Amino acid sequence: MKILVCISKAPDTTSKIAFTNGNTEFDENGVQYIVNPYDEWYALVRALELKEANGGNVTIITVGPAADDAVIRKALAIGADDAVRVDTEPTDAYFTAMQIAEYAKANGFDLVLTGKETINYNGSQVGGMIAEALDMPYVSLATKLDIEGTTATLEREVTGGVQVVKVDLPLVASCAKGMAEQRIPNMRGIMAARTKPLTVVAPASVESLTTFVGYDTPAPKSAVKLIDPENMDELVSLLHNEAKVI
Repeated sequence: MKILVCISKAPDTTSKIAFTNGNTEFDENGVQYIVNPYDEWYALVRALELKEANGGNVTIITVGPAADDAVIRKALAIGADDAVRVDTEPTDAYFTAMQIAEYAKANGFDLVLTGKETINYNGSQVGGMIAEALDMPYVSLATKLDIEGTTATLEREVTGGVQVVKVDLPLVASCAKGMAEQRIPNMRGIMAARTKPLTVVAPASVESLTTFVGYDTPAPKSAVKLIDPENMDELVSLLHNEAKVI
């Protein structure tokens, strides 16, 4: 079974976020990048578990410049067999999805997995767009995935319960919490990652559909106001006049 896992880089959650050029560009100075956790912990690890149970090959793919190679090597250290980097800057979800779809279309994968979203954009769009471009069924936010023969059984949480879906391969799915348990790369994996194949491919001719006009950080939190428990009139007044519903 051939499995393609989509990998994205994301700033470490401890990074200080700032913008440059009039808040039109993300300032990468001093930012430590990691593998997007949903891609790593759930999509990649479940792909490796399926390979270990059924045999096959796990390829990871990312869209980005050469600076992303270090992040790719981190994913290879967890156990993927090889990696592909589409050599272009990812400009929006559609552009990224079409680049991945073009590679997947040319190389014939049985299963394409993504994380449910990236922690920096939280868009949750790429998986569905890939499925549409490949004309494959798509199951989003899957928390469990098992494969028997050419049939995949997936579970996803829905309001009031769990939905069980059976789908014939090939398939695209996005993976949420519960799909797998995080794996920590060991020294053997880290050393092996240095020599695993990393293929760089030219980007497909695709137009972005989105233009980012500007970025902004959330407004700073206001100070906490402490009210005397005996002063209910003041509390009621503040709730009516100052409290905001978010």
